[in-house]
Order: sequence, then C-alpha cells, then structure tokens
Amino acid sequence: MADKTKRVDYFTVEIPNQPGETFRVLAKLKEGGVNFLSITGFPTAPGKGQMSLLPENADTFVKAAKSAGLTTGPAKKALFVQGGDRVGAAAEVFKKLSDAKINVAAFNASAAQGSFGLVLWFAAKDVDAAAKVLGA
Repeated sequence: MADKTKRVDYFTVEIPNQPGETFRVLAKLKEGGVNFLSITGFPTAPGKGQMSLLPENADTFVKAAKSAGLTTGPAKKALFVQGGDRVGAAAEVFKKLSDAKINVAAFNASAAQGSFGLVLWFAAKDVDAAAKVLGA
C-alpha cells in the first residue's frame, strides 16, 4: 500500500481531567454518527485536559457536536498520512519534511493490522508547504 497524505480538519474540546469525561464526549459524538481518523488526549493544566479530534467527516462532526451541546475550538488543519506498516515508515515522512526545513509542531502515530497512521500538526503558516512536500 502506497502512503497517502490528506489534509484534514481537526477540532479541540477542553474537558476536566477526571474519570468518565472522555467517555462522555465520545458517547455524544457516537450518537451523532461521528467516525474518527484519530483521537488524542492530554492534560493541559492541573485538573484540565484537551482532546484533539480528527473526524473522518468534518460536517458530520460539527453537526453532532452542536446537537450534543459540545463547545469545540474552530476547525484547524492537519495532515493525515496512512500507508502500509513497515520499519521506518514514520522516519520516511519526517525525512521529507526535514529536507524541506518544515517544522512539525506535534504528531501522533500508530500501527495496526499491517497499516500505519500518522497525524501531523504544523504552525498554520507551514500547512500548505508540508502538504505539497507530502503530496496532499
């Protein structure tokens, strides 16, 4: 499977950093039919956390979030790379970006069932250049 890179919208949701909060948010979005490419969560301050949500379909997400009464940050752009899992798959992507002198602000990668997925976040000024380098 050749690597494919696409531009994606992502949204943030601030949550209390306590048991059940991630479930509460995801259960509401499930009811709205939202499927995700990636979900990342992390603490932001004592007792607070953030979810970074990359829905497969941004319109479905926005509609479901609004219906559920969730407050989200505005849509922002990221890149999602997907391909066949192999040794060095992520390194190959980062090499292209390094050669182009494009800084990655944050990333999250995983592999399962012979495939890998890599979410790349950039400063807004770098998204277009990164997309061009990675063929999105």
